[in-house]
Amino acid sequence: MTQEAQLVVTQDDSADVLLAKGGDERAFERLYRKHSPRIYNLARRMLGEDHAADGTQTVFIRCWTKLETFRGEAQFSTWLHRLAVNVFLGERGNLGIQRERFLEDDAALEVLPGKKGTSVEFSMDFEEAVQKLPNGMRTVFLLYDVEGYTHEEIGNQLGIATGSSKAALHRARMALRKHLDR
Repeated sequence: MTQEAQLVVTQDDSADVLLAKGGDERAFERLYRKHSPRIYNLARRMLGEDHAADGTQTVFIRCWTKLETFRGEAQFSTWLHRLAVNVFLGERGNLGIQRERFLEDDAALEVLPGKKGTSVEFSMDFEEAVQKLPNGMRTVFLLYDVEGYTHEEIGNQLGIATGSSKAALHRARMALRKHLDR
């Protein structure tokens, strides 16, 4: 085994990133296999189940073409995640999914249907409830509560004010709570 191959066995992505930057397709495949489940789950949440696989592939195609821009100032997984969020926000526009305005009134709280009874067949799981949120509220909820972005980062990514991000998160949480409490 060569020294180069021995470096690749480490948990850290830096060796594979360096090799992939040099055109090593096997190194890129290892990065893909390691990170694709997380990217797929993010795609499923942001784009929906029907577009998650295509969205994931788009992220890794973009990753391959933009890998030279990765400077190593953050972990590769952080850089890839940020790239994925940006790709998915663009994909939503390409898919014709309107980024709905952040509702200013309590109408957002009426978006989710409540449970119709106690039967399992009538109950909606949390993932489905999140998918039923209006796009703007769902995006902010996922970026803040699931992915851990700050309101400032969300505002910059979505082109909205920090206060709008906070308000959308509050409304999303209230809508989910109202649904789950029924």
